[in-house]
Amino acid sequence: MLRGVLDLSPARIQPLREAVRTLADAGARLEQARALVELGSALFARGEVAPAREALAAGLDLADRCGALALCRRARSELVAAGARPRRNARRGPHALTPGERRTVLMAAEGMTNREIAQALFVSVKTVEGQLAAAYPKLGVHTRRELAGALSNG
Repeated sequence: MLRGVLDLSPARIQPLREAVRTLADAGARLEQARALVELGSALFARGEVAPAREALAAGLDLADRCGALALCRRARSELVAAGARPRRNARRGPHALTPGERRTVLMAAEGMTNREIAQALFVSVKTVEGQLAAAYPKLGVHTRRELAGALSNG
């Protein structure tokens, strides 16, 4: 990763990509987060906005899970510079849920039907379905039965 950080030429992208892969394989999450943020910054400097946002968002999420507040601030700042509007640091897990998704998921985990949730929250059944559809991938679940466990793991 150091080679990619110190080299300011466009050639720095490849060493940073290799660092991200190597650090992921090694399980070095904090260093992987740093490499992702560096990669995103380098990609943005090269004008590759969409890949930069993806790397920066992944770096922000991982830095958040590691509790690296300074790295979170940097990643968030870079994301904003790249035109993104991150609402929260986490992209996965219970902390990634919006307040509406969290309320809906909690009720669904308690065994309420979509119709019951909609009535309790004064929203449509379609809204409940949409919130659950958005929450499932964030929590890494596929069924309602898995919701309670996913919430307790975060």
